Amino acid sequence: MPDFLNPFSGTVPDRKLTDEELLRAIRLDIAGELEAIHGYMAHADATDNALAKAVLTDIANEERVHVGELIRLLSILTDEDEYLAKGKIEVDTLAAQLAAPAPAAAAKDEPTIGSLKTTGA
Repeated sequence: MPDFLNPFSGTVPDRKLTDEELLRAIRLDIAGELEAIHGYMAHADATDNALAKAVLTDIANEERVHVGELIRLLSILTDEDEYLAKGKIEVDTLAAQLAAPAPAAAAKDEPTIGSLKTTGA
């Protein structure tokens, strides 16, 4: 959400950011870009005005580029890629498990309704 009411939101602090503060700021920037994408797409989805829909979607796509830039910067400054790779593997593993056919039920020697009908019992 806009923070225009905070008079210090756009000012430069009286010192440079530490490396850890910079990483937190970049993560906050990523969250802001994602929030902007969400807002623009929600507005585009909420209108039938073709021009507004096209402009809002275009702006949302520009924000996606910003997310990519910030994630790349974060990956250069940290070991973030290792964690992202682990997350990708976890999701790929779950997706493969869900896509695998279910194992066939083990056949039992107990009579079933169908077997009872055929034996005349």
